[in-house]
Formats: sequence, C-alpha cells, structure tokens
Amino acid sequence: MTAADLSILLQEGEGTTLEFKEGLSPSFARELVGMANTVGGKILLGVRDDGTVVGMRDSNTLRARIQDIARNCDPPVRIRLHPVGDVIAVHVKESDSKPVQCSEGFFSRQGAVTQKLTRAEIRDRFQSEGAVRFDLAPCPQFVYPEDFDLEKFNTWLRRSGIASEARVEDVLVNIEAAERANGELLFRNGGVLFFAKNARRFFPQAYITCLLARGTDKVHILDRKDFDGGIVADIEEAMRFVERNTRTAYRIEGLQREDVPEYPVKAVREAITNAVMHRDWFVEGANVFVEIYANRMEIVSPGGLPGNLSVADLGGRSVRRNSLIADLLHRIAFIEKAGTGILRIRNESRDLRCPDPEFEVNGFFTARFWPTPEVREATGAPTTTPITGQVADQVTVHVTDQVRLLSVVVGAMTREQLQAAVGLKHRGHFSRAYLLPALRAGLIEMTVPDKPRSRNQRYRLTSAGRKIVMRIKETDR
Repeated sequence: MTAADLSILLQEGEGTTLEFKEGLSPSFARELVGMANTVGGKILLGVRDDGTVVGMRDSNTLRARIQDIARNCDPPVRIRLHPVGDVIAVHVKESDSKPVQCSEGFFSRQGAVTQKLTRAEIRDRFQSEGAVRFDLAPCPQFVYPEDFDLEKFNTWLRRSGIASEARVEDVLVNIEAAERANGELLFRNGGVLFFAKNARRFFPQAYITCLLARGTDKVHILDRKDFDGGIVADIEEAMRFVERNTRTAYRIEGLQREDVPEYPVKAVREAITNAVMHRDWFVEGANVFVEIYANRMEIVSPGGLPGNLSVADLGGRSVRRNSLIADLLHRIAFIEKAGTGILRIRNESRDLRCPDPEFEVNGFFTARFWPTPEVREATGAPTTTPITGQVADQVTVHVTDQVRLLSVVVGAMTREQLQAAVGLKHRGHFSRAYLLPALRAGLIEMTVPDKPRSRNQRYRLTSAGRKIVMRIKETDR
C-alpha cells in the first residue's frame, strides 16, 4: 500500500471493508472476526473515526501482539501488516472456514458496524447465501481496459467526493471493484455492473424493466422501457420513468404552496435502489421490474430476502446480500446507514399521507405502493385505496401537461391533431409527457381501444377528463 492508496481510503471513510482505529483497543479481535466472516477488508491503526491520522508507532512488539490476536481466533484469521507513514494497515483475508469466532463470540460486518451474531445465525446466513458471493466473484471474461467505461467511473468518482491523483487502476483496487492477479487487473462482478461499457454482455439480467399499464393488470401496456446503462444509470432512468408517468398536485396552506406527488418519490427511489442492491444476481432469467398500474405501483426484485430474514424483520434487521454493490452505492449517497431503508420508505409514505406500503416475499421480493388519496382527488382520478390522515381543505389542481392536453380536446381527435393543438413537434415527447399519462389517468380514452394502432384511432375526453376541464374553467372565471 502506498501513501496515495492511504489517502484514497481516508477519504472513503469507514464501510464494510474498511475500519479506522486510533489504537489497539480490546475491540480489535471483534473487528478481525467481523471482517473474516464477511468479505475481508482493512483495519487502519492510528486513525480516528473521522479519518484524522493521529499515528501509531510501528514496532516488533506491536506486530507480535496483532499476530497473536489473529492466531487466537478460532479458526485463526489470516492477516498481513503494512505500515504506511504513521499508519499501520492490517489487511484481513476473508476466511475459508466460516464462521470465525474470538473469545467474545461471533461477529459480522454490517456497513461500518461490527455486530455480534449467534453461531446459528451466522452459519445459516452463509448457507443460504452460498460460499461464493456474486458481486465479489471475479469476472475473467471482462478485459481491462477494453471493456471499461472511463466516463462511468469518472462520474462515480466525482459523486463519491474522492479527490485523488492516484492511477485509475489503484482506485479500482482500493474500492474493491477489481483486484490484481498475475500482474493484471481482474474485475469483480460488482465492478463490472458499475463500470462496464455494456454490463448485459456479461450478465444478461443486468437491467431494469419499467412498464405503465392502463388498468390494474398487465393486459393493456401503454408504455414499456428497458434500461441497461449500468447500475447507477438504471436507477436514475427508472426514477425518470416514474416521474413522467405519475401525477402531481399542489396543496395551498396559508400562503405556502407545496407540491404533492402521487407516490412518495424518496420512498420509491429507495425501493428501486434496494431492489437492485439486494437482488439475487445468481437468478439469470429475471430482472428488476418497476410496474405502474392504475391503482398502485410495484417494484419487484428476483430472489427472496437474504440470510434468514423474514418480512417481520424488515426495518429492524439487515443483511447485505451484495456488500460490494452496497458499498459502491453508499459512497455516492444512493443509500444511507445500513438497515434503515425500510424505515425511511415507511416514514416517507406516512409523511405524504399515503397508505402504508406492503412487502411480499414469494421467491421474488415485492414492494407495493399505494397512491396519495389527496392527489387522486385533486386530479379527478378514482381513489382506489383507503384514505389515511386528514386531507387539506384547499387542494388545487396543478396545471400539468395532462391538463394542458385536456383543454384542447374537442370531440374525437387523431394523435396528430392533438399534438398540433398543444404546439409540439416531437412525437415521442408528446406521447410520453402528454398522451400516455392522460390515457393511464383515465382522462382520455381511445375510440378503438381493442386496436391501439388502428389507422382509425381517435382520442376523446372521458367523464373524469370533462370534470377536470370544467373545474379549470370555473377557476378561470
């Protein structure tokens, strides 16, 4: 390890594979065991929790004490010591004979925290997840630098806040996305998912499918998109799809205006991120789905819950199935503290006065969201879920693209006529931002619903659409 490597690690901060310790405290054995039972990592002695280097004097006596602690674990933990300036780096190897214990018991890493587990818990966890973790396994088919996307890496690096003059290869190794083998850079599967030019070339299941349905099932699909630009881009594109295809109203309370989305945006983003992060990547024939129906939204992830978790444990306990993916997302603030995602999803939904989300496990993990009754009422759409909380007295319709479209509909019109009436030239934008959302909302209907692509197809207002137009006219008087 070089001084440049150390600088990168200090900027990264503590995580699953990195621990700072000011001195050789009694908890050192727990940290060794926790890393050996997880994915290995590094302990930097002489560094405070905030990353400040206070230094630690290297000596044969100190090295002997560290080696004795490692040897006294059961089974012994393999370590390698490497002094860098005033810091001593202890490289901890993942154990081949899990679970490992020290005199205080069994421990495992959860983010930057070392947690104590019973032997049964840790044994069951590794049995259920398998001896090999997908995201940490090497991907020999990936050739560096031919398959490497430098732009994706630089974007991730900027978001992480890591400012380093170190070589790209050194950073990739330090963030665990790759390792050195026989003088070459060998990418891990997690690194491929983040930084490959085309991740689906290596993993066909590496994409998110987003769909918009007209009703409460998949019989009539109004829009469908597959996003496969890498983990970060896929999450962001999925959120844009959700924002394009859901409604927004606003609430007036006193002199303040507050936008009210149809679904809790932060909670949905958290659920999509969790779906990608915790999915079982060994399931090759399935991918993550984001499905928007007339009465709900569902985010579906392949694989059940990791470890021996149950639905009842959600929000209280956390097990990371893909620790490298989680760490790389955490570095760019896509996720926060380990184990708090479900709590944030629930709290965000309640803050928006939505019904509580539902979670289901049946070989897949499904997070199900219900719309905000307040927005449904404001936009004239049917409220199909129970109303929880007090709806504000003054709710005003937000003049969205849908409302603009409704105001130009006269009788039955073709798509071309509608597009011209709202003054748009780009057909794709008109369909995504105006026509499809209005159809999904039940504000406009097709005159030939059984043949969506018919040359005789026309569009007209529904009764709900006519009510919106009337409400706008009354407001303008």
